[in-house]
Amino acid sequence: MAQKIIIDTDPGQDDAVAILLALGSPEIEVLGITTVAGNVPLSLTTRNAQLIVGLSGQQVPIYAGCDRPLSRDLVTAEYVHGKTGLDGIELGEPEVPLSGEDGVGFIIETLRREEAGTVTLVPIGPLTNIATAFARAPDIVQRVKQVVLMGGAYFEVGNVTPAAEFNIYVDPEAAAQLFASGVDIVVMPLDVTHRALTSATWIEGLRALGNRAGEAVASWTDFFERFDREKYGSAGAPLHDPCTIAWLIRPELFTGRHINVEIETSGTYTTGMTVADWWGVTGRQPNALFVRDIDRDGFFALLTERIATLP
Repeated sequence: MAQKIIIDTDPGQDDAVAILLALGSPEIEVLGITTVAGNVPLSLTTRNAQLIVGLSGQQVPIYAGCDRPLSRDLVTAEYVHGKTGLDGIELGEPEVPLSGEDGVGFIIETLRREEAGTVTLVPIGPLTNIATAFARAPDIVQRVKQVVLMGGAYFEVGNVTPAAEFNIYVDPEAAAQLFASGVDIVVMPLDVTHRALTSATWIEGLRALGNRAGEAVASWTDFFERFDREKYGSAGAPLHDPCTIAWLIRPELFTGRHINVEIETSGTYTTGMTVADWWGVTGRQPNALFVRDIDRDGFFALLTERIATLP
């Protein structure tokens, strides 16, 4: 039976790859997509979600969510993703309609409607929508099967400040609330996503597929790879967000530890830091599976296999 998920996202090229991986995988049933402000403002992340779903040839409900963090000014990342958030290939105008403008309400209603313990939340942007839904409807927390998120770092520390990863940094209060909620959490931090580096050979293989989805993913990767290669000096660019979907499909590709994770919300230099007790020195109870390593070849083979099934 397919795993029921809601993807909460701020597309973003790597968000787009994650969405396409989910929509190309029979193991996954995407109940809906909720958008959040993050990589670019909400109007653009929502438009991008519509374009991505249109590219897949499928119909999935899309709901716009929160347009700003819980208590901070929005920080965006056009310098990585381009002015649209999805620069790299021209996709025209969205053909998939927006289902509504209450993404938080959609999350709440879906968790109340579906059988308890059957819906996984997959946030691959700032955690504003998830925290808002949990605060607005505390009864849904115990109904969530799992939260599989991309965010944070321990060994790799930060990518937007010396201490903080972008998704957590944009809304650290939301992240802190999620990690304190008691829900079952799986974390895909920079520690693992920075091991999921693209290669020229893989990108060429995508173009050779001959489908629109393969061409789009190759073009998106070419676009943001330039930024990452200059910043990190790496041979390729990390594909962060698809790690969440890959974990749901093939968890054997990943290894990690159950540890305690807290979020710094008031540090002078460390706001948004993921305080991951990897070595178990605090005595605090584990509250998340913190993933550390990936079978890179298996991951990219899975991506190619599934993208090949799309239009």
